[in-house]
Amino acid sequence: MTLTQKIAWDDTVLPFQLDRSDIRGRIARLDGVLVEVLRQHNYPPAVEAMVAEAAILTALIGQTIKIRWKLSLQIRGNGPLKFIATDYYGPTEEGEVARIRAYASYDDAAVASATGLPFSLIGKGMFGMLIDQGPDMSPYQGITPLAGGSLSACAETYFAQSEQLPTRFAISMGKSTEQSGTESWRAGGIMLQHMPKSSLEAQGSSGDDGLLTASDLMQDDDGENWSRVNSHLDTVEDLELVGPHVSPTQLLHRLFHEEIPRVFDAQPIKFGCTCSAEKVEQAMSVYSAGDILEMTTDKGKVTADCQFCGAHYEFDPAELGLEATKRD
Repeated sequence: MTLTQKIAWDDTVLPFQLDRSDIRGRIARLDGVLVEVLRQHNYPPAVEAMVAEAAILTALIGQTIKIRWKLSLQIRGNGPLKFIATDYYGPTEEGEVARIRAYASYDDAAVASATGLPFSLIGKGMFGMLIDQGPDMSPYQGITPLAGGSLSACAETYFAQSEQLPTRFAISMGKSTEQSGTESWRAGGIMLQHMPKSSLEAQGSSGDDGLLTASDLMQDDDGENWSRVNSHLDTVEDLELVGPHVSPTQLLHRLFHEEIPRVFDAQPIKFGCTCSAEKVEQAMSVYSAGDILEMTTDKGKVTADCQFCGAHYEFDPAELGLEATKRD
């Protein structure tokens, strides 16, 4: 796709509700956020695609949950792509911007020689979600196996299995070309979620390895509504999802106008990292004096780099509670 200028609805999440079918949803578009996330690293294209998918999922899920502080997604596997981590920091005040950061850990040589779809790089592993509401609240963590062939499918399984909330994602990622010839990643997606019920009992499990799916949680009229809305979503095209020419409200009307959609205020998002020298110093406080000496360079400095934003930190060993020692 070719873009010539910044689009007004980039880097936003639009919440909506389908009143006829009792389903809530989100439409998200990420552009500048992905540029900032990915330019911190020199990922291979397949890894970039997986980080982009994880970031758009994080934007959709994070805005759905009333986050006081942070939502984290963690994907771990035994393949060449070993780890993907994302954080969503909710706005501290109404109308403020939410922040996202993300990074991946991988075996460069193994990724370069791998074949198949990007998701296959992860191998077997787990999909985890951590909700941290701040220092005075106990964090919540849920984990489900990787299943379904995409991170979106893994997230759907997570909500069905761990939260018993029927959930559906439609996501697309790709590189856009600006008028200058510069390429950058864009991602877009839609999240549908059936409104929570006071009690919900699964009618068996039909997913991979006996895991629950959204359809397992549906009963009576709810199942008919869910099926109808999902059939509308099945008609969405990749280019509509990434949205260079179709606004979120236009897409919402095209897909779901029969479902009586209501839209709410859009949530702007930007790249943001919370690292600092103080936090790095606090993290290093768990290391012994011997460990600190091992990390001390020939120039007598202890260094650390933020995996999310690439910020570089240097400390004198004395700052970490260890007298400077000349290394052999």
